[in-house]
Amino acid sequence: MNKIAKIVIIVVLILAVGAVIALKENKRADSQSKISGNLKTLPRLVDLGADKCIPCKMMAPMLEELKSEYAGIFNVEFIDVWKNPDEAKKYGVKIIPTQIFFDATGKELFRHEGFFSKEDILSKWKELDINLEKGQKNEKSN
Repeated sequence: MNKIAKIVIIVVLILAVGAVIALKENKRADSQSKISGNLKTLPRLVDLGADKCIPCKMMAPMLEELKSEYAGIFNVEFIDVWKNPDEAKKYGVKIIPTQIFFDATGKELFRHEGFFSKEDILSKWKELDINLEKGQKNEKSN
């Protein structure tokens, strides 16, 4: 084989490898956007606090329980406002912990400042007419 043919083969192989990598990255990005898209369709509880705040530490295990027990019903998110002070401004936090309840469209439904027990959180979701039954479509009931 002559030198030009070898160079052409190498270039084609490099382009093929690049195309495969680009396709894999695109597929991964699509699956990530589908995952984040699903997160937006559920009601959401955002707890804004800090890892070193005593009431926040007391709430942490409850939030983890809620996150696992009610996966697919509502999302639970913790934001450390001492590590991310811009988030405190974004959400208008004055006291930690602060819990903000959002509906599936992202509209704020309720805000609580201070410690909030698991039972109180679940009662608030029910009061806000959010269906907590597993296997049920999660939207406001009429």
